[in-house]
Amino acid sequence: MLLGKKRKLGRKVEAMNVGEKLKLTEKIEDKDLLLYLGLTNDGNPLYIQHDFASQTVFEKPVVPNIMLTGIITSAISKYLPGPGSYINEQRLKFKQPVFHYSTIEFLLEVTDVDVKDNEVTIRIEATNEEGNLVVEGTVLVNPPQIINQLTTQAMDNF
Repeated sequence: MLLGKKRKLGRKVEAMNVGEKLKLTEKIEDKDLLLYLGLTNDGNPLYIQHDFASQTVFEKPVVPNIMLTGIITSAISKYLPGPGSYINEQRLKFKQPVFHYSTIEFLLEVTDVDVKDNEVTIRIEATNEEGNLVVEGTVLVNPPQIINQLTTQAMDNF
């Protein structure tokens, strides 16, 4: 992210339609796990210790669910509806563990557009490389809404 660079806002609620979809594929790499663990200081051995994880029902280290949530919220902030969006609520169910080095395909689909309340509902589904559902749920999002147009034109550092 660069400060001082002007960025375009995401789409307003009036420009969104039920049925819009976004697909993205993410491969979970060591660097991603190390950044998460360093940022949160989360030392859960289930995430990083192969010897510990081998003694659990998972048999190998798993990806923290909050990392998967972060991929979803990032997709909302970047693409659907995009920059300036605000997440009001998220309901996610983690159906199966995701393991290190997995490739996950995320599908986000707009299922409701509420212009009056400036809110869209986005259905989430994520599958692993075997096609198994690993995450499902919904996220309620406020697309960017500009109250005072004059102020936004002066925000050079956005």
